[in-house]
Amino acid sequence: MAADLYARYMTASGTWRTHLKRCSTCTAEERCPAGAPLWERFTHLQDAYLTHLRNKRGTS
Repeated sequence: MAADLYARYMTASGTWRTHLKRCSTCTAEERCPAGAPLWERFTHLQDAYLTHLRNKRGTS
């Protein structure tokens, strides 16, 4: 599960970064209608992966 979660997290990160490089509207504070769901997916998967690591190490 962790490997799959990490792979999805990295894919979402790459998709978001690629969009950000090409989009003249998106910034760190604001996202365009196409970028907002990419950012949401990236942040959701990032949170899930970091939570998994904390739980695994017992450092919640």
